[in-house]
Amino acid sequence: MKNKPSYIGLLVAIAVIGSWITSTVLLMQSSVNFSSPLLYLFILVQMHLYTGLFITAHDAMHGTIAPNRMVNNVVGQACTLFYASFWYPKLYTKHHQHHNHVHSDEDPDYHDGSFVSWYVRFIRNYLAWWQIVVMAVVFNVLKIWIPQTNLILFWVVPSLLSTLQLFYFGTYLPHKGEHDNKHQSRSQKRNHIVAFVTCYFFGYHYEHHDAPWVPWWKLWKVKN
Repeated sequence: MKNKPSYIGLLVAIAVIGSWITSTVLLMQSSVNFSSPLLYLFILVQMHLYTGLFITAHDAMHGTIAPNRMVNNVVGQACTLFYASFWYPKLYTKHHQHHNHVHSDEDPDYHDGSFVSWYVRFIRNYLAWWQIVVMAVVFNVLKIWIPQTNLILFWVVPSLLSTLQLFYFGTYLPHKGEHDNKHQSRSQKRNHIVAFVTCYFFGYHYEHHDAPWVPWWKLWKVKN
């Protein structure tokens, strides 16, 4: 049964955004020690928080952040700008096109090809030249105050790794190959810890297509 969104979703979104901001600020000021295992752990944590930004924007696209449409749009645009200067209205249109035409020629997220070719097409389909320019300008401005090594390790690298995380667990695995169900998608095995760590429960992808009004933090509840 479809539930109306509540402002609890906004609190969850604020928690994700706040965690990303706090982590980013602290890591930009930290000393870099390539021999420390913590360095690589922090990169993975930052990658996961970047993925959380995009998943939060995705929830906004489905109106599950808050009952107010403007609040959803503001949160969605903030998350996509923080993530990689994406234009939220474009992502919104393409994502709903994916839901309406899943696993077809009109699906912007689907490609009948190898992992690499699919990933390249996926990135090219969403990334615009002006985003690269904006990110390059921001990077060079931030270099005035922040060490370049920190920017690369905790800003550039985690965001790039996050695109792979989102693509592999949220698009490629759920939609590759043929399917015998109405949503043309599959789900990973029921394991809530793995599902959260890999992609904020979006490995439960059939369930998401079957109940797109369920926010990421409740998606585990609808897993059969």
